[in-house]
Amino acid sequence: MVQYIAKVDGQVERLEEPVPGCWVNITPPFNHEELEEIAQRFEVPIDFLTDPLDLDERSRYEREEDVRLIIVNTPLLNELEEEIDAIFITVPVGIILTPDFIITVTSFENPILKRFADGKVKNFDPEDERLFVLQIFEQTVLRYLNCLKQLNLKRNLIEQELYDSSRNKELKQLLSIEKSLVYFVNSLSANELLKLKMKRTDFLSIRKDEDLTDLFEDIIIDNSQALEMSNVYTNILNGTMDAYSSIISNNLNVVIQRLTLITIILMVPTLVASFYGMNVPVPFERSAYSFFLIILISVVLSLLLAWYFQRKRLF
Repeated sequence: MVQYIAKVDGQVERLEEPVPGCWVNITPPFNHEELEEIAQRFEVPIDFLTDPLDLDERSRYEREEDVRLIIVNTPLLNELEEEIDAIFITVPVGIILTPDFIITVTSFENPILKRFADGKVKNFDPEDERLFVLQIFEQTVLRYLNCLKQLNLKRNLIEQELYDSSRNKELKQLLSIEKSLVYFVNSLSANELLKLKMKRTDFLSIRKDEDLTDLFEDIIIDNSQALEMSNVYTNILNGTMDAYSSIISNNLNVVIQRLTLITIILMVPTLVASFYGMNVPVPFERSAYSFFLIILISVVLSLLLAWYFQRKRLF
């Protein structure tokens, strides 16, 4: 699906046909033939349209004559999430800058681009391609920070549940969070390198514009903050997983130890009863109270053994 979006009289509107200065937003569903037609129509290399569709594509930029390509990884809720899949994944978004148009292409519906299309981003104007690219970077970082807060909140809730139980369900949820954080760390690292290189080479030609330069520096700082948060949350989660593994192992050892001690204590009545079950003379065998004496001896010996284990702090 191809949308032509422009700002008319301060309002974001969708056009029937592209006009110079508009934003061309390419989202699923589409096929390769449609991409080839778009490439010919807007005179862009077909690779610039197909490369961002690869989920494993790293953040980078490229230039071919008057056409420039920027690929940035953005966070996306994993709608196909299974029990141990990542809650959030990262998906590349391609930003193609031509002399007359700015084109975006992605393999999934992207909530960041949707905010622009719905006019929810302040001062958004597709005619100002430099500001538009920086705003996409800014919204991407804000999206990362928001997703990180959600993951951290979910991790805290799962930890509270694990205090009361050690079910596999909570551990699998922690594994899903860990996978999401791994995606975030890798993508944020690649995005940071992309932005630093773009700033060094002045890829957007903003060096002489103080406002845009300051905005770009703030975006780089926020990206570094998101990356640091991802690393911190990853380390905390790894420590949490290791701690719970040790706790579960220790609890298992305690249970086995107690079962072993109970088995030893229960062996005493069995041992006493087995002596009186032998076909040989034994004390009290002809007494009228022999049964009660056997029970009493068994109970007393068991209690003494339990007291001994308690004294040694084995219980």
